[in-house]
Amino acid sequence: MKTLSVLVTMACFLGLLMLGGQAMGGPSALHLNWGTEVNPGQCPDGELVINVTHKVTNDGDSGLAGYWAYDNYNRHIQLWQLGEGTFCAVVRYLGSFTTIAGRSPGDTDEIAAGIKGTFEGGYRATITGTLKSDPLYRTRGNIGAFDYGWDGHSNHGAHTPFSWLATYFDSYTFAYDWWGWVYHGGGNGTWVNAVTGNQGDITD
Repeated sequence: MKTLSVLVTMACFLGLLMLGGQAMGGPSALHLNWGTEVNPGQCPDGELVINVTHKVTNDGDSGLAGYWAYDNYNRHIQLWQLGEGTFCAVVRYLGSFTTIAGRSPGDTDEIAAGIKGTFEGGYRATITGTLKSDPLYRTRGNIGAFDYGWDGHSNHGAHTPFSWLATYFDSYTFAYDWWGWVYHGGGNGTWVNAVTGNQGDITD
């Protein structure tokens, strides 16, 4: 699952998101209905207070047996205020991965380094807290790029220089309502990692 700490122009990025998370591949390909789950319509009516995009490079991605890939992605963060101190967040990812040697993400086999693929997905969450009155980053538009500098080891938390929650909230509690990602490895397979269950794998 992706950390809180989720490669094209933003116009292309948002256009692909509108496909609703259709998995690439033939009729037998694994699917994840992520587009429906991380759709703004899933949040109750409220005021849109944050609507930003940014790029992340060199983020570590963890599977069932530990970290298995480097990720580069674009992330789209939207936050609606539903009432005093209550918020609904929709966060979408679109990016690519490159494997490191070790266990496959679905933990069914060993995997070699250097296998490349793409992924998409995201999460929806309920947040209670207090927004910062003057956050470091703007609340609309593109806020830039962040190199997470992951070094291929398990101490991922030491290599996460940007947290959108810490950036925009003075204090908060966070609870997932839904999360899921689908990884496309071409001939190396497809892996679905979601709150509803895991399917498939990416192997040599």
